Amino acid sequence: MNRGLLWTILGVIAAIVIAWFIVDIALKAVFFIAKLAVVAVVALIVFLLLRWVFRRRDA
Repeated sequence: MNRGLLWTILGVIAAIVIAWFIVDIALKAVFFIAKLAVVAVVALIVFLLLRWVFRRRDA
């Protein structure tokens, strides 16, 4: 096995490992942002529902 082939194999393995970590971090960030968006929408719906409930009670 010549040295060039060995370095190519090691380079491919290193590239896969680095890509694995980058994709993992990117997906965690995307899921975190999506979760934040869902929480914001649910919080807005709950807030509007509570306003509506308490407004009807006062009237």
